[in-house]
Amino acid sequence: MTLPELSNLPEDFIWGVATAAYQIEGAVDADGRGPSIWDVFSHTPGRTKHGDDGDIACDHRTYWRNDLELIASLDVPAYRLSLSWPRLQPGGTGQLNAVAVRWYRDLLATARSLGIAPYVTLYHWDLPQELEDQGGWPERRTAELFGEYSRLVADALGDLVEGWITVNEAWCASFLGYGAGVHAPGRHDLRAAVAAAHHLNLAHGYATAGIRSIFPRASIGVTNIIAELVPADRERDADAVARLDAVNHQLFLAPVYHGEYPSLLRDLLEPYGFAELVQPGDLEVISAPTDFAGVNHYQRVIVSDDPTVELTGAREVPAGVARTSFDWSITPDALTRVLQNVAEYTDLPIYITENGASFTDNIRPDGAVEDPERVDYLTGYLGAIDDAIAAGVDVRGYFAWSLLDNFEWAEGYEKRFGLVFVEFGSQRRVPKRSAAHYTAIIRSHRDAIESRTDFAPAHQGASL
Repeated sequence: MTLPELSNLPEDFIWGVATAAYQIEGAVDADGRGPSIWDVFSHTPGRTKHGDDGDIACDHRTYWRNDLELIASLDVPAYRLSLSWPRLQPGGTGQLNAVAVRWYRDLLATARSLGIAPYVTLYHWDLPQELEDQGGWPERRTAELFGEYSRLVADALGDLVEGWITVNEAWCASFLGYGAGVHAPGRHDLRAAVAAAHHLNLAHGYATAGIRSIFPRASIGVTNIIAELVPADRERDADAVARLDAVNHQLFLAPVYHGEYPSLLRDLLEPYGFAELVQPGDLEVISAPTDFAGVNHYQRVIVSDDPTVELTGAREVPAGVARTSFDWSITPDALTRVLQNVAEYTDLPIYITENGASFTDNIRPDGAVEDPERVDYLTGYLGAIDDAIAAGVDVRGYFAWSLLDNFEWAEGYEKRFGLVFVEFGSQRRVPKRSAAHYTAIIRSHRDAIESRTDFAPAHQGASL
């Protein structure tokens, strides 16, 4: 396998893999766990592909030790996981569930004992259904409760956590969940989506304060999904790109890193009650200092003006000929430009907290899983990160999405993102060729560092 040349990566560059609780844990009735919006959504006919749900998923609640040992065997030194809010706090209020706390403490401690640094995401879309019944993210109270939940989690688990991500992809949680209705909770109400977006930003701020109240020096960030937006016609569609960028990106980047909602964004959101949402002091809460910026990146899209599209007036199509099974474009240099764009918002270190591709993978008769497309994908996108660093962007780490094939939200089990193949009937795990490729890249980077005469061991084990 040809390895990418990564001569610009820093010595303390963090290599990791990532997962999310509802996508892998299963065991939805264990530990006193309560239902989440994804339990209800996936059990509603017509919501997910083939009616798939996360009841079992990868059964990580049973196989978690094996999965951690698998990470260690691949020589991956960091693991980004999310905690299940309805497992830890079934109704979204009150004290934490002691059984779930014990399990997560065992999981985090075991990871550390295997030399794996755990990075924890507090919210990866699994809102307790009880809170949705009370209005969900369009209600300000949900953000306040999330802040209290974050404080309790930090107190219970924080001594075992290397770094914290407060919220994963607030755009998806708000606009796909409450606007388009294609994700849980499946509502079709743009006014509710806009309210959810602001309250998810506020939740990030409250969570940051909650964690810092327990661990003042904790390493904290928030993760946003950022695509490269390219106009179909440079002159005709430039305004469409600006509008889409405002709603998809600036709505979440600007308040966190600049303490403001830009004027174009406010104008676009005004018909949806945005002005009444933002209360005095909100932006100060949202923009409280953090330690890193998380970026999830998957594709470049071509944008054209289309007045029939509500809110943004912009139409998106994937760019390029090469596509994943999700029909997302494979354009590595898009990541270089995305990282440069984010660096214009903040001088904080940047971590790619998700990047990966879905392909149609199968086990061969000899037991191997060959995925040359994903091998090429990793090579290309890691090279793009190296190019961004060479251009002056402070990129400190990369978490491949995902460790395991898993429940891919509304797409069910058809879309496989894993470095490790999961045979869902037997729960057999089979590392794909891309897993070996990723391991080889990690080892090559480590070997290059150790071969330098000026190598200082103190650089190892850096955290977010």
